[in-house]
Amino acid sequence: MRLRWSHLFGITGCLIAFVLMPVAKGESASKVEYGNITKPDFFPILPWDPYHGWGRSLTENPPKTPTSGLESMAECHFNMAGFVLPKDLKLCQKLGLGAIMLPSDTAFTNFQYLCDWKKLSDQEIERRVKHMIDASGSSRAVMGYFIMDEPGAMDFPALAKAVAAVKKYAPGKFAYINLFPDYATLGATDTSQLGTASYHEYLERFVKEVKPQMISYDNYMVQDSNDLENRGLAASYYRNLLEIRRVAQEHQLPYLNIVSGNQIRPQTPIPSPANLSFQAYTTLAAGYRGVTWYTYYSRGYHYAPIDDAGKKTLTWAYLQEVNRQVAALAPVMSRLNSTGVFFSPPGPVDGLPLLPGGLVESANCATPLMIGEFQHQDGQHYIMVVNLNLKASAKFTLKLKHAEDCIGMVSSMDGSLAAFDQQNGLWLTAGQGVLLKLGK
Repeated sequence: MRLRWSHLFGITGCLIAFVLMPVAKGESASKVEYGNITKPDFFPILPWDPYHGWGRSLTENPPKTPTSGLESMAECHFNMAGFVLPKDLKLCQKLGLGAIMLPSDTAFTNFQYLCDWKKLSDQEIERRVKHMIDASGSSRAVMGYFIMDEPGAMDFPALAKAVAAVKKYAPGKFAYINLFPDYATLGATDTSQLGTASYHEYLERFVKEVKPQMISYDNYMVQDSNDLENRGLAASYYRNLLEIRRVAQEHQLPYLNIVSGNQIRPQTPIPSPANLSFQAYTTLAAGYRGVTWYTYYSRGYHYAPIDDAGKKTLTWAYLQEVNRQVAALAPVMSRLNSTGVFFSPPGPVDGLPLLPGGLVESANCATPLMIGEFQHQDGQHYIMVVNLNLKASAKFTLKLKHAEDCIGMVSSMDGSLAAFDQQNGLWLTAGQGVLLKLGK
């Protein structure tokens, strides 16, 4: 690896060790391993989309082609294929894409089928899950099974039985359930979305009653807040990010975030390099295991990666680049444990944890920063720094708790390690993040 002499100015000699030594990575894993929840490499990059629509009877319009189908997902640097049927598994496996299976039941003709678990008897729940597992066969592309999206607390008893059935008949695979964001309605089970008195209660009950293998939720407040201009709405994005992290870490579960890859509302901003990058890097900085994008196909949304005509859009190109960066960092990020999340004072919104952190004493930057602190399985410490401004590039410098620490920069191009100039800092574009490795 080459190092420009200008990078060495003002850096102590200890950084030379970073240049000579490769960044610590996980064991080599095939692309599909990133969807395997039993592996330390678990780090899905997932399009939140049913490949054939919500129901087997639905007609694809337009039909999938290599430029709009699974091949295009692989080209867009996804390592998961979204929600598929058994007929898709051969191609998924060929492309190295993990798969979350939808039911092959002839009764699965619309989305409501996936919301009716609470109406089924215990025997019917087990039979439905077993049928989905049996129909999927033994393809190594199968990572999990779609159970439900955005359940309320009234659904938890039935979901617990569905999760138990997946564990029984498909050990090592996950039961996919995605939760509401923190802006869903509170209250009684028959009059609200959550069916609880608080979002905290909703999360805790989900974990204790359903016994899931991971926690996934969605939050689209980056665009709903007019690209963070509305601080009150933007606060939900940060608050939700940290609350899911807290509960998942408390119960030692991996956690996933679903963010927006389209124009989520007719009046909201459209996807841009800045807001897509922001959503990805803030998710990673909080220790999430990968990133999920809603949606890949338009399905009534504007500015999706694939439009109604089945053609790639400019959003697809933006998303391809963001996913490429996430994929380049995945071998390192998948082996990191999140030890802290902090923000440079005064913070982008009120109520967030501010520096100093455990590793970073302070940060100097013209724009707000998010600082994620991590420890690698090998004991090394890492930091992720994210520019939280969606309009401006900015340069940052850091003051570490231990001044003798040197800093290496993990490349979002190929995962290699390069020198980081502590004296002159680093520029980040709007919404961009960088992963740094600390060492003596």
